[in-house]
Amino acid sequence: MSLYIGVMSGTSLDGVDIALCEIDSLGCKLISYTEEPFLDTLKEEILTAINSPTTLHHIGRLHSKLGELYASAINNFLQENSIAAHQVAAIGLHGQTLWHEPHGAYPFSMQLGSASIVNAQTDITTITDFRNMDIANRGEGAPFAPAFHKFLFGTSQQRAIVNIGGMANITIFEPILRGWDSGCGNVLLDLWMQEHENRRYDADGEFARGGEIHHPLLDALLSDAYFKKTAPKSTGREYFNKEWLQSYLLQFEAIKSRDIARTLLELTAQSITNDLKEEHLRELIVCGGGSKNSFLLQRLQELGKYRVIQSDAFGINSAALEAMAFAWFAYKRLRSEAVGLKSVTGAERDSILGAIYG
Repeated sequence: MSLYIGVMSGTSLDGVDIALCEIDSLGCKLISYTEEPFLDTLKEEILTAINSPTTLHHIGRLHSKLGELYASAINNFLQENSIAAHQVAAIGLHGQTLWHEPHGAYPFSMQLGSASIVNAQTDITTITDFRNMDIANRGEGAPFAPAFHKFLFGTSQQRAIVNIGGMANITIFEPILRGWDSGCGNVLLDLWMQEHENRRYDADGEFARGGEIHHPLLDALLSDAYFKKTAPKSTGREYFNKEWLQSYLLQFEAIKSRDIARTLLELTAQSITNDLKEEHLRELIVCGGGSKNSFLLQRLQELGKYRVIQSDAFGINSAALEAMAFAWFAYKRLRSEAVGLKSVTGAERDSILGAIYG
């Protein structure tokens, strides 16, 4: 088995996940994992680039700044784990998604974080830009996790996986591999907590737990066109954001902050379980940051007719899973192996994913 590093910073914008894995054709074993939080100033820079008019100067600086951050975090991680650069076959660098637009006249997905800087400063082959080849082959370019879930868990009947980060994505194994973004995961509740309660997120869902569902607001949110779309489908902060939420809140008189938080948590739970109503499941495995929210897990259990369980119960760190996936994508790219995603993304064919630096 060879060592690979996966680096992931997702739409939740909570930090950089780094996973060191041993990988071969039979498995992917997590050796070590860490998370380096984003500084609030960097998070604001990213949000400004996503939500406001910006400049090439801002984008270019942010691209380099994220590259420096990733490289520094990786080098610290290697030192802490007493791993030399030459022992690592490659780094799979997802980068920070700024915009994901797989439809329209000129489809694209933009991730920032210079792989040239990461390669130069770590002296490790770095692989990035995983999504655009799938889009070039007329796919959604997301979600990518289902291919790794299949490699990790096999073709498990009556079992689904939901990864809840900023967005939530679902993997169904049988009869063919399927997957899609069900919609918002943590992003709207996190946004509400940051702007109205001066908290980074709702720890364990305790703030939302003390509120009541505002059913007219929930019904309005669930009526959004995205939730009515069928797979393949993918989304991000370019869609589910402050402006999206505000457009619905304006339809109602003032609502208590706790009740809005409770309603947003319910939106995440119901949008996931609504997408699973036609599936014959006995288990729903949950990973990602949302898997640490016990109230959200409780609602998923109450709404579904299956057992809800964290991936940790299978010996798979729920927080590390996405970073592990990009270590595996780097492994696949070095071997020039296509990733079986066309049944997930709707692409015309499976693609060899990623550009190699170094």
